[in-house]
This record gives sequence, structure tokens and C-alpha cells, in this order.
Amino acid sequence: MTEKHEDSDPATDHRITGRSDLLPEERAAGSDDPRQQAEAILEESDDRTDEPGRTGEESTQTSSPDDRPSS
Repeated sequence: MTEKHEDSDPATDHRITGRSDLLPEERAAGSDDPRQQAEAILEESDDRTDEPGRTGEESTQTSSPDDRPSS
């Protein structure tokens, strides 16, 4: 049974529960706490969505500002 945290709203809990179903490569590598892993992944994803400029500057996996298309 999946643990539901008291401080999470139903939509957030649904996202976390869905993401805690491990991908095949995650299952192969193993996870001590799939729910905690899902929370961390979704938090980072939300940060990238909410602040793409800041997170793009911090990431070593994105293009430089000069290489990005202008908005």
C-alpha cells in the first residue's frame, strides 16, 4: 500500500504515486524508497518548469544562453 502524506493535496499525491511506479531501468537499479525518489524528481521537474532561466543557467546539461532560441 502506498503511504499518503498528510501535507500533500490529492493532485500532488496522485502525481507522486504515479511517478513512484519505477521505470524499468530504475527497477533494475533498485530504489530504497520509490516515493521519496518520486518526490525529489517531481520537485526538481517543477523547479525547471517554474524557473527555466534560472535552472538552465545552473544546469551543465543545457545549452548556453547564446545557443538558445530567442523567445
